[in-house]
Amino acid sequence: MSPKYPFSNLAGSFLLAAFALIAAPAAEPTLPNETLRYSINWPTGVSLGEAALSASSSAAHMHFTFDLDASAPAYAVSDRFRSDASGSFCSSEFEKSTSHGSKKAADKETFDSNTGTVTRGSGSGQAEMSANPCSKDALTFLYFLRQELSQGRVPPRATVFFGAPYEVRLSLAGTESIKIGNASMDADRITATATGPSSSISFEMLFLKDRARTLAVVRVPLALGKFSMELEK
Repeated sequence: MSPKYPFSNLAGSFLLAAFALIAAPAAEPTLPNETLRYSINWPTGVSLGEAALSASSSAAHMHFTFDLDASAPAYAVSDRFRSDASGSFCSSEFEKSTSHGSKKAADKETFDSNTGTVTRGSGSGQAEMSANPCSKDALTFLYFLRQELSQGRVPPRATVFFGAPYEVRLSLAGTESIKIGNASMDADRITATATGPSSSISFEMLFLKDRARTLAVVRVPLALGKFSMELEK
């Protein structure tokens, strides 16, 4: 991460809140069709930008998106993430497109449940990785995690595919009272560490105690302090 723009990978850091669990899927997902909007904030509380997380589903197919737009003087971040999965939270395709200042990148992962592989890239740039038949990309797991929390479970150590594979550890760190709009609400606080081939990051997520286990806050410690993504009401 560039010291000049320590938030240049902010979207990826927030999105790694959405890990992957290598485990049997829940039989009956209770996934809501929704669009959630968030404010991206500096450590001082000043808004840096905004993000939107959305989901739609049918009996056999789920589609997730995460968009983030943030900026500072002479530097802008615009990231787009898309995921398709089965009704059992098994990923089929994950795409990301990122723009950090003048640097732009795109990536795609295709999941094959029959062979237990994940193919990254296309054409001569393809790379194949071994995976579980029901592997999950970052976005898919965010909703799977919410499903597990609604059943009173926290996933054990797992692997998520977010370009490279990341090993993720989650821990329930108790209840925290947070403010959304003018209302105070209790939320479950989950601490997490995601370790990839060349990087590691720790962060925390707060999920409301509603039926959908709505993601309310993500906090990411970076060089300039703790940045946050906070649900807007």
